[in-house]
Amino acid sequence: MEEKKEKIKISEVYSEAMNDIKSVFGLDKLQELKVKYLAKKSIIMTLLSGLGALPPEERKEAGQELNQTRNNIAKLIEQKESELRKEELEKKLKKEEIDITLPSRNVDVGGVNPFYVVKDEITDIFLNMGFEVADGPEVETDLFNFELLNIPKDHPARDMQDTFYISENVLLRTHTSPVQAHTMQAAEGKPIRIICPGKTYRRDDDDATHSHQFAQIEGLVIDKNINIGHLKATLELFVKKMFGEKREIRLRPSYFPFTEPSVEVDITCANCNGKGCSMCKGTGYIEILGGGMVHPNVLKMNGYDPDVYSGFAFGIGIERVAILRYGIDDIRKFYQNDVRFLHQYKKKA
Repeated sequence: MEEKKEKIKISEVYSEAMNDIKSVFGLDKLQELKVKYLAKKSIIMTLLSGLGALPPEERKEAGQELNQTRNNIAKLIEQKESELRKEELEKKLKKEEIDITLPSRNVDVGGVNPFYVVKDEITDIFLNMGFEVADGPEVETDLFNFELLNIPKDHPARDMQDTFYISENVLLRTHTSPVQAHTMQAAEGKPIRIICPGKTYRRDDDDATHSHQFAQIEGLVIDKNINIGHLKATLELFVKKMFGEKREIRLRPSYFPFTEPSVEVDITCANCNGKGCSMCKGTGYIEILGGGMVHPNVLKMNGYDPDVYSGFAFGIGIERVAILRYGIDDIRKFYQNDVRFLHQYKKKA
């Protein structure tokens, strides 16, 4: 009779637990049921502690049934807990739902520095003309920065390029021309058509028109039967692409130690179209770059026979072109990281 009463009691406990778990509606209430049915002082544990009073032959069967019931109740509670947590999360997400139809916050997108706009545009123009981009170190030796470019140690042209020396023969390059010397020596007498964009350094006073750091894009073409007409045609095409089809150029005799003959290149003033104004000081032209035919000594020192090969070179100041393009009044603004400067030229760029 005791065994029958014990079995009925266990089944009643399980049935009661199922009903309680099924009808529970919150995690806090479920925790109370967990304590009621699974804790140390729960109904199941009370029944388990009373197994010692049963005869040995009944104890094993009753113990197995109680353990199985306890495990079944634990699974039911675990499943119910998962359901309740899912429901709670869904309610939370629904409450925090974002209305994507609302207008977004305005994002202030920065502008590209006019320096880089001009640099990239100049590079693209010459790439489309068949040039390749060459690069080289900004820390150079005296040999490549001066001597291989026909500027020996006692040459007065060095005074114009007073620079930052790291040691007696190592310095920050004063122009990108050393890249041309490196390229010529690596080419081993083969034709060359390159541009060399990059930073250069000279000990100069910082004012509205000068900076100790500035940038150039130099060009070099070496091949057989190259003449100054090729230089003029190349620069004329560049100017029209960069400044507009109405721009004209003129070449004025000049002097550079690494070219012979050498020329300064002017373009018609954008303000007066060549008629003369205060911007161009009444000349109708504004100087933008220098160039010339590669000096025979430079060809010879860098592995070319000047009786067979000839070439032309030119140098363009990136900041100077940007100043002319955008009407910027101070070269230092390119390097001051002032976002107001970028915003000012964002639309123009």
